[in-house]
Amino acid sequence: MRVLQFASKSFDTELADFCRGAAVPKEIQEAVSAILADVHVRGDEAVSYYAAKFDGAKLRARDFRVKPAEIAAAAKRLPAAERKALVAAHENIVAFNKQSLPKNWLGKNKHGAQVGEINHPIRRVGLYVPGGEVPLVSTVLMTATLAKIAGCPEIAVFTPSNAQGKIADGLLAALDLVGIEEVYRVGGVQAIGAAAFGTLTVPAVDKVFGPGNAYVCEAKRQVFGTVGVDSLPGPSEVMIIADDTARIDFAAADLLAQAEHGSGREKIYLVATSGKLIHDILAEVQAQLKLISRSEKTQRVLTQGLLAVEVKTLSEAVKIANYVAPEHLELLVKESSHKALLRDITTAGAIMLGNYTPTALGDFTAGPSHVLPTARAGRFFSGLRVADFMRRTSVIRYDKNSVKKGEPVVSAFATMEKLDAHGRSVKIRTL
Repeated sequence: MRVLQFASKSFDTELADFCRGAAVPKEIQEAVSAILADVHVRGDEAVSYYAAKFDGAKLRARDFRVKPAEIAAAAKRLPAAERKALVAAHENIVAFNKQSLPKNWLGKNKHGAQVGEINHPIRRVGLYVPGGEVPLVSTVLMTATLAKIAGCPEIAVFTPSNAQGKIADGLLAALDLVGIEEVYRVGGVQAIGAAAFGTLTVPAVDKVFGPGNAYVCEAKRQVFGTVGVDSLPGPSEVMIIADDTARIDFAAADLLAQAEHGSGREKIYLVATSGKLIHDILAEVQAQLKLISRSEKTQRVLTQGLLAVEVKTLSEAVKIANYVAPEHLELLVKESSHKALLRDITTAGAIMLGNYTPTALGDFTAGPSHVLPTARAGRFFSGLRVADFMRRTSVIRYDKNSVKKGEPVVSAFATMEKLDAHGRSVKIRTL
């Protein structure tokens, strides 16, 4: 782990170097490109090959799709307490995301012409859900629920199985709760390739959604254009901004919570208003590390991916946050500072306010989707929402009176752009 001083002359360069470490290595880009090309050419055969190579799962094409009975059986096996948790989280997610459902509208422009927008759900979407060693049950709810609210007619879910071809009961139960019937036990780059290009067994989708590791994220980047993608949410990130009102134990617990994803590519940021605060939080991190089950992988993330920055003021912390554009941002600062920080921090994926709002609440149950931009993509991407599962069409309707009012404007543009046929196509309607 590294500790930097905001006041240092080399701070900007050192921060940029640390953030640049999130860039995808050339070897990952090349490996992903080769797998995608193979899936494009060999289809199901290539998908089977890579499922065996990477997941140890010996799957034939007819095994890819999970049978509805298997989904229903998993839901019945799930302990009542876990089922109750799924339902509770789902209710919050539905309530929150219904608020952002796009609305159609019609009005009139200055010419008196009718203009507006209509929204349609994307016909067929593919949702990627990380599985295997860490089945992200919550990601089902954070993606599929939004697709359902949008009204997407076809929703296909891709998630890796274990070596025996099994998918975690919790994950299947979440799919059952949301009402997803098309599920493929295929993960990794090969799943993104199958979704984008289609195979004999897997119909191609129109847009791919969901988080993944560096390989999956790179695969989404490479298939963009063949299909749409939501964003490029990769390995987890958190930034904690702490002042002297921060609970040391809470801050340490939250840093560990994001580090425990354990891929080794996570980015963990601690920005604090004193060197003593940094020292105390990092000491508490090491003490709490002994209490968690994934301590070895978590320690690797802390060693390689944790950056602490000492600032003198919260204004300096704002500058760091806006540069990093963290996926999750926790503000463990005095309540009187919240309003100004919410105004000034403009690039975070999600902001958690106060000592009693850990990122894990947002990960699982608060309501907003946890599919958020990483690797500084928050500068131009936002977190997943219902509108991402829809596409918008503009509508225009002129009549004889309004076209006369619009004709002089078109005529002027046609002259400036030397496109006389454009001008004539409007002029002819006024004669």
